[in-house]
Amino acid sequence: MTSVCSPGHHLPAAGCQPSAIGNQSPETSYQKPATDFCPPKPDYNKYMLWIYSLAHFCVDFGCAYFIYSRFLNPWQWVLCLVLYNFCAFAMQAPLGLLCDKINKNALMAAAGCVIVALSAFLSKYAVLACITAGIGNAFFHLGGGIDTLNDCGKRCGKLGVFVSPGAFGIFFGTKLGRAKALPFYRVTAALVLTAVLILIAASRKDLLKRSNNVPVSFAGIEKPGVIPAAVCFFLVVCLRSFAGSGMSFPWKSSGQWAVILTCAVVFGKTAGGFLADRFGAVRSTWVTLGAAALLFLLAQYPIAGVLAVFLFNMTMPVTLGALGRMLPGVKGFAFGILTLALFVGLVPIMAFPALSGLPYWCYSLMALISAALLHFGFRKGDIR
Repeated sequence: MTSVCSPGHHLPAAGCQPSAIGNQSPETSYQKPATDFCPPKPDYNKYMLWIYSLAHFCVDFGCAYFIYSRFLNPWQWVLCLVLYNFCAFAMQAPLGLLCDKINKNALMAAAGCVIVALSAFLSKYAVLACITAGIGNAFFHLGGGIDTLNDCGKRCGKLGVFVSPGAFGIFFGTKLGRAKALPFYRVTAALVLTAVLILIAASRKDLLKRSNNVPVSFAGIEKPGVIPAAVCFFLVVCLRSFAGSGMSFPWKSSGQWAVILTCAVVFGKTAGGFLADRFGAVRSTWVTLGAAALLFLLAQYPIAGVLAVFLFNMTMPVTLGALGRMLPGVKGFAFGILTLALFVGLVPIMAFPALSGLPYWCYSLMALISAALLHFGFRKGDIR
């Protein structure tokens, strides 16, 4: 259903290389480059980001492993893919608003880990298990995502660090799940352990009782440029999800190229945040997506294809942070709007598999359209 170069965190269909599900996810941007630095809030545990990143890998690994290790007939498989991706990504908008209101982000993230672990005990009910895993995935991403948005101030490097490990989780969870290489109890134990680590780290700074969320408010949405900018960001994520889900390379199954391509997704997301911090969102967007557009034309060659995917994923932590900054009173909702876009971009590929494997020039065009949309959105949202 998706390829390893997919920037979203949705699960690929049987027979396809796994994608960066995770996360899939969403993105960030900031008003000024590194000179406009906002240090972390003093009550934020300095280890929290690394624990969330580790947990992100475990959650996406667990979701992929539990789903792919079950035998499903073709109709069950399609239904499970649709329901999982819907619950994991489309549901994040309403659930994000709930998390904004509850204001216990670490607790929500830990609960998500445990819910995913519980899905392992529903092996006899594959559809229910996929729904449960999807809901757990959504709660984890929202809890960890809102905390990271609260902590990163006017920089987006941390968001890239948070979102990127999901691609590794999906890739290895899919491969090991198909092989049934691990007993369920080991995967569930890892998920429960990460939940405990999140709770311990949060409790050290009293973040279990109350997070750093500002009071829920849609203040700012009435500004002239906010809605047009949000629409642009939504369309960019749709394009990225569609392109990543349908992208296919003839050399991907040769040797270690599938692993290398997954590394390109992971490190592209990570590097993109720091690049925007250093050079600004507008400049880094045109450079990365412009170069990706050129390299996609040569994607029949492995090195060019890997570099194109690396650059194409760099804006993921940019759009997420930009929308979070424009809607500071509903960061969870903003996060969820962009994960909804991941699901919307995946739907055409699920409904019409023939859309996979488009000519490479189509992906070049999508990269350029994304750059133009982001440029317009940044200008409207006053993001530099």
